[in-house]
Amino acid sequence: MKKIGVLTGGADCPGLNAVIRAVVYKGMQEGYVITGVKNGWQGLIENDTRVLDTRAVSGILDRGGTILGTSRSDPFENPEHIEKIGENYKRNGMDALIAIGGEVTLGIAAELQKKGIIKVVGIPKSIDNALSGTDYAFGFDTAVQVATELIDRLHTTAEANHRIMVIEVMGQFTGWIAVEAGMAGGADIIIIPEIKTDIEKVCEAIKNRHRRGKSFSIVVVSEGAQVDMPGIYQDSSEKRRFGSIGERLAKAIEDMTGYETRVSLLGYIQRGGAPTAFDRILATRFGVKAVELVAEGKFGKMVSYQNNRIRYCDIDEAVKQRKKVEPDLVQISKVFTADQI
Repeated sequence: MKKIGVLTGGADCPGLNAVIRAVVYKGMQEGYVITGVKNGWQGLIENDTRVLDTRAVSGILDRGGTILGTSRSDPFENPEHIEKIGENYKRNGMDALIAIGGEVTLGIAAELQKKGIIKVVGIPKSIDNALSGTDYAFGFDTAVQVATELIDRLHTTAEANHRIMVIEVMGQFTGWIAVEAGMAGGADIIIIPEIKTDIEKVCEAIKNRHRRGKSFSIVVVSEGAQVDMPGIYQDSSEKRRFGSIGERLAKAIEDMTGYETRVSLLGYIQRGGAPTAFDRILATRFGVKAVELVAEGKFGKMVSYQNNRIRYCDIDEAVKQRKKVEPDLVQISKVFTADQI
C-alpha cells in the first residue's frame, strides 16, 4: 500500500493539528496509509511512529500544539542519525514524507531530499512569518491576534496609571508580529529587527508625547530588535542576544526620561491556545495541497499561499533567505507612531 509519513518539527504553534488532520483525511481519500512520526526528526531517528486514521485526528482541528509532538533535533549533527532516518523511512514503507515546520525543519528536509534519502513535501509553519515563498505561514495570524488582545489590555492600564508600557513580542530576525500587532493595538512606538533604533530617539519621542499632554505610551518591541543602547550591542561583531530586550529597554527609558515604565513579555503565550479561523483554514488548505503534490510526484516543493491562492515553490527558495517586513508596511505604521523614529 502507498504510505505517506508526516512530522512536525521545531517550535509548536497553533494550526499544526489542523494540518495533520487535513493530511490524514485527504491522504486516506487518495488511498494512502498515513504514518505519523513522533517528535520531529527524532521520531525517524528512533523509529517512533504511529498509524493515523480519521479517528486519531477527530476533534483536533481547534487544538493548539501537535498530537505528534515536536523537537528541534537536527540529524546532520550526527552522521549516524542520517543513516537511521534512511533506514526507518524505508522500514516504514514510506513513499513520501510531509514535513511541517519552519526554516530549520524544511532546510533539513531539503538536504535529505538532495541526498536521495527521502522524498519530501514541505508545509510552512512560522510564528514570525519569516519564510520566503509564501505570503503567510499558519500560526502567524493567531500570534498577531493574541498579541493584539494583550496590547489592548495593557493599553488601558498604561493610560489609567500614566505609565510607559514596553511590550516584548516574538520575532528574532523579523518584525512581522510587532508591526501588525502594534498597528492593530494602537502602539505609539514599534521597534523591529529590520531597522536599527536609537534609544535616544525613542526617549525623545516619548517626551514629546508628554509635552503634548499624553501621559502614557505603548512601546512594542520584537525580541530580536536592534536597539542602540548600553548592554545590547557593543559593536557590529558581537553575537546577537535574544530575550530580555524588553526589560533592558524599559529600564533605559525610565532612566533617560524619568517616567514610570513597566514591561510585559508575551513570550510563549503567543504560541499557545486555539488557532484563529484564518489559521485553521490555511492549515487545512496546506495539508490538502501537500497530499496532492505527493500524488503528483512533485517532491522538494513547499506548499505556499500567494495572492490569495494555494500554490507551491521550491523548498530551497523558501529557506534561502528570511522574509523581512515589507517597507510599505513599515511606512504605514509610521503614520501612526510617535514622531516617526
